Amino acid sequence: MKLLIMGAPGAGKGTQATALAERYGVPAISTGDIFRYNIANKTPLGVKVKAIIDAGEYVPDDVTEEIVAARLAEPDCDAGFLLDGFPRTMHQVHFLDTYLSGRGEQLDAVVSLLVEPEALVQRLLARAEIEGRADDNEDTIRRRMEVYAGQTAPLLFHYENKRLLVEVEGTGTVEEVRQRMFELVDARVEA
Repeated sequence: MKLLIMGAPGAGKGTQATALAERYGVPAISTGDIFRYNIANKTPLGVKVKAIIDAGEYVPDDVTEEIVAARLAEPDCDAGFLLDGFPRTMHQVHFLDTYLSGRGEQLDAVVSLLVEPEALVQRLLARAEIEGRADDNEDTIRRRMEVYAGQTAPLLFHYENKRLLVEVEGTGTVEEVRQRMFELVDARVEA
């Protein structure tokens, strides 16, 4: 199984990604986790990424693509994978498509968790209060939602055109969302 999971900040991607990866017996690969690991361990890549992030910039596509390609080449990905946080740009989408087709592979499904923007804002404000994240104020959260929507719309359109998109209503308990997601992905994969 080769899967992607997408969703706005606060949609529950991380939680649902773990469950989905376990269901299909594939590794959940989070680009954010890879960046944090490399930064914490001061690897050459981590030093490079930290300098970029500290300067307030996004990690360039070519650096992110290099990291993802290296991770997908590891043996535990032979049976498949679940990508969380990649791709984020059309450049990365085309890179992934080309990378997979070069290996004679393709994605099985792209899961998109759908949650109303207002519900996401309230979730993130509550999480910020619980976790003491002062940088997560309402204006910042709303801006992140706008950026996500603007950047992600073309990606979702691309995957919808390729008939890979599985849209999952992301409102409800973790278990309710998980059950809906499993049913929809199972149906997509069996089709």
